[in-house]
Amino acid sequence: MHPALADHLSRLRAGPGGPHIAAFFELAGTLIEPSPASDNNAPGRSSSSHRARVRIRSKRRAGTGSPADATQLIEQQMRSWAGQTPAAVQSQSDELFKEQLAGSLRYDSWSLLRTHQNLGHTVVLVTETTYLQAQPWAQALGVEHVLSTRLQTHDGVFTGTAVDDILSGVRKRVAIAEFAQSLNLNLELCHAYAHGDTEFLHTVGNPHPVNPSPREISQARLHHWRPIYIGQRRRARGAAAAARTAAMFACLIAAGGVGVAAGILRNDHRAGIDLATTLFGTVAPRLGRITIAIAGEEHARSQRPAVFFVNHQSTLVDVVVTAHVLAREFTIVVKKEVRDIPLVGCLFALAGVAFLDKTNTAQAISALQPAVHKLQSGISIAMSPEGTRSLTPAVGNFKKGGFHLARDAGVPIVPIVIRNAGELMWRNDKVAQPGTVDVVVHRPLPTVGWNSTDLDRWRTEIHRLYTDTLDDWPGIAAGQHWSQLIDDAGTQRD
Repeated sequence: MHPALADHLSRLRAGPGGPHIAAFFELAGTLIEPSPASDNNAPGRSSSSHRARVRIRSKRRAGTGSPADATQLIEQQMRSWAGQTPAAVQSQSDELFKEQLAGSLRYDSWSLLRTHQNLGHTVVLVTETTYLQAQPWAQALGVEHVLSTRLQTHDGVFTGTAVDDILSGVRKRVAIAEFAQSLNLNLELCHAYAHGDTEFLHTVGNPHPVNPSPREISQARLHHWRPIYIGQRRRARGAAAAARTAAMFACLIAAGGVGVAAGILRNDHRAGIDLATTLFGTVAPRLGRITIAIAGEEHARSQRPAVFFVNHQSTLVDVVVTAHVLAREFTIVVKKEVRDIPLVGCLFALAGVAFLDKTNTAQAISALQPAVHKLQSGISIAMSPEGTRSLTPAVGNFKKGGFHLARDAGVPIVPIVIRNAGELMWRNDKVAQPGTVDVVVHRPLPTVGWNSTDLDRWRTEIHRLYTDTLDDWPGIAAGQHWSQLIDDAGTQRD
C-alpha cells in the first residue's frame, strides 16, 4: 500500500463517522482497473462496438481520450439493448460480472471503500455507465446507493436511449447535488474519489484525485487537494507469465509423483504424502515468483491435528499458500468434481483428500465422517469455510460443515486469513501474477464441549475475525479481541 493511501486511511479512522458524511467513488479508474475486461462491460456487444472500444482504449492509453469518447461508447451500448427486457440484459450483465469484470477490482480501493463503510459513511458509486452495469458492483461491494445513467423503456423493453443525458459533466454534478439534498447531506463534509474527473471532485469539500497525472497533480496543488495512490493490478499475460503458471501446476503433479514413489519405496504412504506437500509448498512459490509473508506462523504448528480454515479467493494460489504454511501431516476437503480432473483427481485420491458432494446439503455433514477419522488419526484438515471462491476480497458466508467436523473430532479450528490471493490470480484467471501474498494465522479455537449454541456463536465470531482482519490488515486489534474471546470462554468453562 502506498504511504499516501495508508496516511489517508489513518486520517479517516481518526475522523468523524456517521451517515451524514458521504463518500462518492468513481467506478472506472478508481475502484476498478480501466482494463480490457472493464471496458467490455456490456452484454450483447457487436463487432462495431468492439472496434470502438479498441479505438477508445488506445486513445486513453495515449492520453488523448475525451468525455465524448466515453459518451459515444455508452450510447452504442444502449443501442445494442434496444428491444430487450431489463431482466434479460441484467441477467447477461450479472453473468459477465461474475465471469470477467469482478477480477478488475483494485484491492487497495476495496480497503478504502471498506474503511468508509466501517465508519458508517454513506457510500455512493458514481458511473457514466448504466445501472445494469453498476448494480453487480454495488451488490458485491455492499453499496446501497448508485448514481448512473438511466435507461428509457417502452412496453417493457429498452428503447436504446437514456431517460436523461449520460451521467457526465454537468449532469453528474447535478445528480450529486440532488442526491445530497435528498439525504440532507452537507457536501462540504463529504469525500469524492476520481481519476481524471476534476469537475466531479469540485462537488465536495474533501476531494481526492486518484493516481493523478502530472497535470492533475498541478491542479491538486493549486486547490490544496490530497492525491492518493492506489496500486494497480499487474496483468502479465505473456509467454513468461504463462510458463510460470504452468510450472506451478506441473510442480503439483511432479511433487505428487515423487511423493507416491517415495511412499512405495519406504513402504510409508503418509511419509510420501508429506514429502509431496512439503515439496509443492516450497518449490511452487519460487516457480511462480510468489513471496508468502506470514504473521502468526507459530499458530499453524502449536496445536495439531486441527481444522484449518482458509478463505478461498483463487484456484491455485490458495493451494500454494496452504501447502507452504502447513507443509505436512494434513489433507484437504474439496468438491467432488475435482476427482474428475485428469491426474490431479488421481493424486488427490491417493493423498486421502476428502471429496465432498456440495449438491447434497442434507448429507454434507455426514459426508465429512471420513475427515473426522483423519483428524482422529492425527492428520489435520484444511478447508474453505465459505465452500466456494469469493468474487472480491470480502469473505462469504461460512458453512457449518467445518465447525461440525472440528467439534465431532474434538480438535481446534485454526483461522488462516489470506489477504490478496485473488489479486495475484483471481478465481477465473488462467495466469498467476508474481508478487507477495499476505497471510495471518490466528490463535487456535478449542471446540471441546461445544453444543449447537456454541457452534452458532463461534461461527459468527470467526466470520467477524476474518472480516475485521481484512478490513484493518494485519488484524492486530482483531487478533487481540479474538484471543480475549477465547480466554473468556475458557474461564467460563472452568
